[in-house]
This record gives sequence, structure tokens and C-alpha cells, in this order.
Amino acid sequence: QVQLVESGGGLVQAGGSLRLSCAASGRTSSPYTMVWFRQAPGNEREYVAHINWSGGSTDYADSVKGRFTISRDNAKNTMYLQMNSLKPEDTAVYYCAARYGISGRRLESEYDYWGQGTQVTVSS
Repeated sequence: QVQLVESGGGLVQAGGSLRLSCAASGRTSSPYTMVWFRQAPGNEREYVAHINWSGGSTDYADSVKGRFTISRDNAKNTMYLQMNSLKPEDTAVYYCAARYGISGRRLESEYDYWGQGTQVTVSS
């Protein structure tokens, strides 16, 4: 199993930046892909971005493409989400998740391991 802990959330003004981290522990020697989802109050959880095991393949939701960058450092067992040009509509709890395998997926049901979430609030 993989245990995940997010950090880096906070309050930022519109147009600002934040970097989220997701630290993995447990059985991290097997290849696993990682993803970010987010959930705003009253909304369903939505896909943000995923990254494959090697970090060579990434994918983004249209709503964040060009503003967010997903990356990972396997030596540190950590994934990152650099968020630039933040908008009030980016306000949500951000969750990282993982699944064993080398390819990423957009579906929430594909991921077996989840972090507890970190709050991101963007003020206008």
C-alpha cells in the first residue's frame, strides 16, 4: 500500500501562485502513477492532472492547462503541483491519489490510495 500526505495549501490572492506537495510512503518501490483531484464546496470531485511513473507523461484538465504544472521526484517519493495565475474558481480542497501501474488515468475510480486533502483558497 501507499500512504499519501498533501501539503502546501493556503490562502492566496487571485493571480498568485502556490505549490502543493504530495509525499508518498509505504510500498513505493513498485511503479505507481499519481494524480491531483479537487473538490469545491457543493461540487463533485474533479480531475486536475496526472503524471505517469517516470514523469515523462503528463495530462491536464482544460480548466488548468497552461497555468498548472504537475511533476514528481521519485527519489523523494513526492509529487508536486505548481499552480500559477490562480483564480477564485480554483478554490477547493486538493487531493492527491495513486494507483500501481505505469500509466495515468482521469477517472477517480481508478485510484486506490488517497491523501486527506489540502485547502486552497483564492481570494478575488
